[in-house]
Amino acid sequence: MFDLFKSSEENRPQDVKGLRDALLRFIKDELQKVEGGEGRHIKGLYLFIACAQDENHIYESAVYVEETDLLKNEIQKIADDFAIDLPDTWTLETTFVEELPPEAKKITDLDAALFIKTLKQTIEKSATAYIRILNGQAEKEEYVITSSTGRINIGRDKKVQDDDGFFRINMIAFPQDDNESNKYISRQHAHIDWNNDGGFFMLYADEGGIPPRNKIKVRSVIDENPVKLNSTQIGHVLREADQIILGESAVLEFSYLPTEV
Repeated sequence: MFDLFKSSEENRPQDVKGLRDALLRFIKDELQKVEGGEGRHIKGLYLFIACAQDENHIYESAVYVEETDLLKNEIQKIADDFAIDLPDTWTLETTFVEELPPEAKKITDLDAALFIKTLKQTIEKSATAYIRILNGQAEKEEYVITSSTGRINIGRDKKVQDDDGFFRINMIAFPQDDNESNKYISRQHAHIDWNNDGGFFMLYADEGGIPPRNKIKVRSVIDENPVKLNSTQIGHVLREADQIILGESAVLEFSYLPTEV
């Protein structure tokens, strides 16, 4: 069948073929865990790589960075050989990052991690939350969001044009003025979405909110160490009193509790 599934190398792969085999072996193992009808719920595979600069060319060759469909085809062949029922619409995205996202599963002995995104039918849930501006100058001091609001864009200015020429409306908008905290907010910085499976709101970084552009961090009341969002695909679950830091110093507070009158 596949020689790469016969045994596991103890040492880190030193060449392109060995690295690719190790990546495929890990992906195969993770896909097998979703057997029993769950495979059809997979929406996409996200492979994150945070290697040293001198190993960058090896990883790029291993994942066919110039021809990403080649790696997807190899994964699809593995799924077919092992009777893993992937939907026709599943996607593969490979991203080189500074740090591996904590939500993704680290691949042993490699500077890479895998995140499998699924989409299931669930009972509709609902919630209301409040976004309060603690630092920086937005159009409002407080925004009310609900589970039915849809995608809530956050960025500089209300109506902006993205790199593809489409217009984006920022519901939580920071005008381009003399406020120092607003200077480091991107036009496409972040967005909030409702996750119906888990029954919570999630924060995602957008193209302008990940390195090497601007930054986005979240600090919770139970952990003072901020979580950095380095990927546009993996979101962060927002919890009561989380502080969202955009750029250098603009700060938003997330809460499920209304302001006391």
